[in-house]
Amino acid sequence: MLSAYAIILAGLAAAAAGLINALAGGGTLISFPVLLALGIPDVAANITNTVALCPGYLGGAISQRDDLRGQERRLWLLLPAGIIGGVIGSFLLLFIGGQVFHLLVPFLILLAALLLAVQDRVRDWVRRHAGHDGSEAQGSRRAFFPVGLAAIYGGYFGAGLSVIVLAVLGLVFDDTLTRLNALKQCISLGINVAAAVFFLFSGLVVWPLALVMAACALIGGAAGGRIAGRINPVMLRLTVVVIGIAIGIIFLVRL
Repeated sequence: MLSAYAIILAGLAAAAAGLINALAGGGTLISFPVLLALGIPDVAANITNTVALCPGYLGGAISQRDDLRGQERRLWLLLPAGIIGGVIGSFLLLFIGGQVFHLLVPFLILLAALLLAVQDRVRDWVRRHAGHDGSEAQGSRRAFFPVGLAAIYGGYFGAGLSVIVLAVLGLVFDDTLTRLNALKQCISLGINVAAAVFFLFSGLVVWPLALVMAACALIGGAAGGRIAGRINPVMLRLTVVVIGIAIGIIFLVRL
């Protein structure tokens, strides 16, 4: 039986995650460790977090829908790779075993913190190197397998997924960063929804927490959109990176 304190704390963590995702990214590095601190087992915490934060991806995709115009062909060619990979990743999480995931948790958190730390460099790299495909179809074929691999990671854990997907898209498509980011948002949404739907039938979702967290994440994301111009996203991202590294090291020591 979850206490009111646990539900409130999980809700606050989800609101912070929604806010951070809207401003800088990396919200999972806040909400997932809080679920672990509340005593939720590793796999159940990851699954609950994935389901709870799913609405945030939808909000991000809707907010950038105008930048998707003209990219429908790319989206419909790459979305299946994201969905298939997301299902594979979630399958691996459930059937490889909780003990393996428990051993990987510190390294996954540290990897996510590292990806968040280099996010700006990845975006700069995308700006410099975007545009290596000869055609839309050829570029989509080149991106299909890498997007699928990123989606497997996303279905398994997910933090830092957006950085990986954006890097893949920047390699193969000649387009602006704004449009590639919109495409990334939709692919990430597909990956997360595919994993979340798979997890719905796992019996491991802690629903009292997931429902409260989903509502709070939406509120946090909306608040982030309103105050985006008032907060330095670089400093916020640096704070999340430091917190993520500290949490990863703590879990690593506990192993």
